[in-house]
This record gives sequence, C-alpha cells and structure tokens, in this order.
Amino acid sequence: METPRPLRADARRNRARILDAAVGVFAERGASASTEEVAARAGVAIGTVFRHFPTKPDLLKAVVMSLQDGLVADVDALAGAPDASALRLFCARVLAVGADNRAVFARLAETGTRVHVGDALSRLRPAIDRLVERARSAGGVRADLVTEELIALLSALCQEAMAEGWGEEFRERTLALLFEGLAGG
Repeated sequence: METPRPLRADARRNRARILDAAVGVFAERGASASTEEVAARAGVAIGTVFRHFPTKPDLLKAVVMSLQDGLVADVDALAGAPDASALRLFCARVLAVGADNRAVFARLAETGTRVHVGDALSRLRPAIDRLVERARSAGGVRADLVTEELIALLSALCQEAMAEGWGEEFRERTLALLFEGLAGG
C-alpha cells in the first residue's frame, strides 16, 4: 500500500480555505448550499474543491472533522485555565458547535452518515479528564463526577441542540442547570 504524498504548501492552504469557507457557507445557507458557493467564498476554482473533496458528502465529513479539530484546539487552550470555568467554557463550545452547524449534521444524516457526539467527545477524553479533574479540585463539580458521565450528559444535550438549533440564551440556561446539578449540594 502506497503512502499518500504530503500536500504541497499551496494545496494545504487551499484545503484550509475551502474548509473555512464551507463552515461559513453551510452555517449561513444550510447544507443545501452549493459547492460553487463554497469555491467562490474560498476564492478557488470549483475544480480545486473537487480535487480535495470529490463529493459533497466528502466535503461535509471534512467540515465535521475540522469542527472536531477546533474542539481539540479549544480544549487544549482551556487546559491551562486555573479553575472550574474551563470545563463550563468547553461544554458551552461543544453545544455551540452542535447548534450552529446543525444544517451540516442534518445533511450528513441524509447521506447516511450520522455524527455521534459521544464518539467525537471520546476522542478528546484525555483533555476532558484534565478539565474535569481541575473542576473537581476547585470544587466546581461534585467530587464523584467521572468523565464518562459528563460525556454522556454533554452528548445528549448536544444531540438535542443539533436537532433543535438551540439559541445561545437557551444553551446558557441549560448549561447553568447542568452545572448546578454537577456541583452537587
């Protein structure tokens, strides 16, 4: 089996521009937005889009992976926060990504590809462990909270946020209720 050659620097830049454009276009116009719109926003030819992503479902899957990579970067950045606020900020980010990109997830489901939030969060497990431990140490969550429980709760909330397109105010209220429960008493 041949190892794929690494992309040239300009091809990497084009791929990143296409993904950034796709996130914006799909968020604004829904997953029915055309690849031509994505190409125009990215400032590349339509052939460049298809060279990187042969089908629209391939592009949508890459967008989801890009969103997951963004969550990885978020959790890594929050890992240095000194208190329990980092965990809440991360949870808010997860819900926002789900709600704000619901059209992408819905279109993927139409193509037979389902996004499993729990699987995506499990990929971040070591970093989430650190956030949970820091929140426990700071007294922000119950001492007996384990990461699997948080992932299960957050997965359920995110699935609903994706399905219903929760607005920011509703997400914040839901997180407030969640963290009230996680704080114990």
